[in-house]
Amino acid sequence: MTASDTPRHLTVIGIGSGDPDQLTLAAVKAMRGTDVFFVLDKGREKSSLVRLRRDMLDEHVTGPYRVVEAEDPWRDRSQEESVPYAEAVHDWRRRRADVCERLIRDELAPGLRGAFLVWGDPSLYDSTLAILEDLTARGNVAFTYDVVPGISSVSALAARHRIGLNRVGRPVHVTPGRRLAETAGNADGDIVVMLDAHESFRHIAGDTTWIYWGAYVGTPDEVLVSGLLSEVGDEIRRVRAEARERHGWIMDTYLLRPHSDGGDGDGGA
Repeated sequence: MTASDTPRHLTVIGIGSGDPDQLTLAAVKAMRGTDVFFVLDKGREKSSLVRLRRDMLDEHVTGPYRVVEAEDPWRDRSQEESVPYAEAVHDWRRRRADVCERLIRDELAPGLRGAFLVWGDPSLYDSTLAILEDLTARGNVAFTYDVVPGISSVSALAARHRIGLNRVGRPVHVTPGRRLAETAGNADGDIVVMLDAHESFRHIAGDTTWIYWGAYVGTPDEVLVSGLLSEVGDEIRRVRAEARERHGWIMDTYLLRPHSDGGDGDGGA
């Protein structure tokens, strides 16, 4: 079998939420076996994310490799209603898939191995796997792929606050911020909130609810706040606004834990 007969192979590598030490041995091994790394640039404001990726490669990859960057398509984040929001996401994913298809076809020769370095864990609120599924269904470019899990911002948040995600016999709900009100109204347990651009915790009664909040978790810019929501909610909003102004962007995650029943976590399943 010649190189041209060997399919391209892609690995989706979870690289943690920002701390280079969060790279797993499996991630490092996969990176060292990669010929081409694909990076979708999110613009000057988030150039530090590209730099962190390159620093990881410089530290851990000893053999020859290429980094291919492309501009991430613009996404309309103004929609709030369920149907327009879903339509906006599907449109963005389609255009992002077009970019990825071009990169794989033009920059990864048959027989070579490419990789996408994904923040956190590829299975949690990341589009890469869905895009590769779409490209597989299209059938315009042949490739195989596998996934290396990573440490998510959720895991890193719990570790930094020294808490367990679960309490005895209770579930944990993970939701985007735009669904928090709906989730909180039906949840029997704690709630992890991600992708919250509108500080949705403001609408949660905070007299008996604790919040464990973090931004840029695992990076040198990490900020952590915890306490009764009624007491620290305004502080989080202030710290969040200052951080966003300073960096031009923010990525935060938080856990809401009602304490009305006095329950606590034991770290066990």
